[in-house]
Amino acid sequence: MKRIAILASGSGSNAENIANCFAVRKQVEVAVVMSNNPRAGVHERMKRLGIPSFTFPREAFTTGDEVLKKLSEFAVDWIVLAGFMNRISAPLLRAYPDRILNIHPALLPKYGGKGMYGMHVHEAVVAHRETESGITIHYINENYDEGQIVFQAKCPVLPTDTPEDVATRVHELEYKHYPEVIEKLLTETE
Repeated sequence: MKRIAILASGSGSNAENIANCFAVRKQVEVAVVMSNNPRAGVHERMKRLGIPSFTFPREAFTTGDEVLKKLSEFAVDWIVLAGFMNRISAPLLRAYPDRILNIHPALLPKYGGKGMYGMHVHEAVVAHRETESGITIHYINENYDEGQIVFQAKCPVLPTDTPEDVATRVHELEYKHYPEVIEKLLTETE
């Protein structure tokens, strides 16, 4: 069984969905959750699920030492980002080459890069009158949203849609596909 760490900065709905899926499927285990936000809702969600969660200051993610020590302590094989609002540092990239996944709420390469997260993405999609949006699951590299794309799924954007409407459809895609893609990648790799 592969063990993952989830990095999250916000409410943790995606992290909770991933943990619940793997609690049933039993191919992958969510070993630990880490955050850069002590007030993130993800901590309460993980507490209810009995999954340990820890907060580290931004500097700890930058230098990597403390974070890498905790990842080693929990025997983590892969890192999965679920709404993590911090750049992944070189020490983490070196320690987990091609084993750090992210999900982005748009069809990259459109609407990616620094500052493009959450509702900012959906607002831009609606403002540019796009006819479709979706999700992109990709490996992390040293640049925001430029890692190798693993999977994309699309949803329509209607002329009458608000950013909230688009967000709802995108969240549905995230909840459905992210656990499936994580499981497929982890079970197919050594």
